[in-house]
Amino acid sequence: MLTCREQVARSSDYLDGQLTFRERLMVRHHLMFCPNCRRFIRQMRLMQATLKILPQEPVEGADALAERLAAERRKEQ
Repeated sequence: MLTCREQVARSSDYLDGQLTFRERLMVRHHLMFCPNCRRFIRQMRLMQATLKILPQEPVEGADALAERLAAERRKEQ
């Protein structure tokens, strides 16, 4: 059985469908018995879905806003 660390290392390839049949079986076997890794995979799927719905075009003024926020944070420190 995979360790949690091995599972996490394979997570992106698993979600992208890039594992061999044997590797997919090992991942699924681990997920059956590990609630923490199941939660991690659910979070990864949610993140993928969220990223897919974000706009592809850069948001106008985002760089200026990021720079202003960074400057304010430097002032606080």
